[in-house]
Amino acid sequence: MKNNEFCLVEIGRYLMLILFVFLFISCEKEPKNVAVFGNVFGTTYSVKYHIEDDIDFQKQFDSIFKIINQSMSTYQEDSDISKINRNEAFEVDAHFIKVFNKSKEIYRYTEGAFDPTIGAVVNAWDFGPEGRIVNLDSVKVDSLMRSVGFNRVGLRGNTVVKERNSFIDFNAIAKGYGVDVIGEFLESKNVENYLVEIGGEIRSRGINVEKQQSWKVGVEMPHFDGTQSIMKAISLENAAMATSGTYRKFKTDDDGNRYSHIIDTKTGYPSKTNLLSISVIADDCMTADGYATAFKAMGIDKTRSFLSRHPELKVFLIFENDKNVLETLSLNNFPED
Repeated sequence: MKNNEFCLVEIGRYLMLILFVFLFISCEKEPKNVAVFGNVFGTTYSVKYHIEDDIDFQKQFDSIFKIINQSMSTYQEDSDISKINRNEAFEVDAHFIKVFNKSKEIYRYTEGAFDPTIGAVVNAWDFGPEGRIVNLDSVKVDSLMRSVGFNRVGLRGNTVVKERNSFIDFNAIAKGYGVDVIGEFLESKNVENYLVEIGGEIRSRGINVEKQQSWKVGVEMPHFDGTQSIMKAISLENAAMATSGTYRKFKTDDDGNRYSHIIDTKTGYPSKTNLLSISVIADDCMTADGYATAFKAMGIDKTRSFLSRHPELKVFLIFENDKNVLETLSLNNFPED
């Protein structure tokens, strides 16, 4: 072969190699920012994540939600928890066991302020038009309270052991758990940057790649008229936040006194409170969700005392002072912005 022919062959090979590399690079999919929205648990959800392939996981999300509802929804007659509450022999799944064990932990730490067996009493107090308190017969309240106490409920393997009249309700913690399950699913798919939100309960990992900054979330200003606005925005970095409020669901008596929809687990009666909103940051959303509910029942002073022994929880309280003016209190280095 002549030298000039050899050179032409080598140049041709070189050009083919360049073309192959170009085509390989151009065929690679650019990382995408994906946003998925839907309805679940009587509210809405949104999931934002950054992934190499443009994959929409909505079908997988909805499948996960269906499994969790089947396990723990008191609104489904055929759910596992509904069958348990009807005293039908039933073995629970891993989701139920995780939520049960975390509920038991928070119940013990808060000395019963968080109690999943108070649900039947809450339901009894929910009667009445436009949120007005209806006078329940004290005999009825006392009767319901005889079955309250999460210490009376246990697990034997994967079977729930309880008194016949005990009613278990995980609605105050299951939403946060659902957030965690979606987050863990994304991590199993090697998604490092995401924000999961269900009805205001949030879990974040990594950063907002689109904006190249930490995920920003809002703490809502309490409004009794149903309107919405943000009091403060904070960065949520590799953590979870849950908020529990009394300003959207409350009752009033004939004297205009406002009571939270949280029932005192010791008395069975609604708690009069000036605490309007509790936001809790924790490592996982199930923990944050459970404690947000507990602190609402405990009030400001008991919550402050509790947090002095639990630095792993960061809390932001919004409340009314004696002059009905809003005040805030940040505890355990809750983020300022």
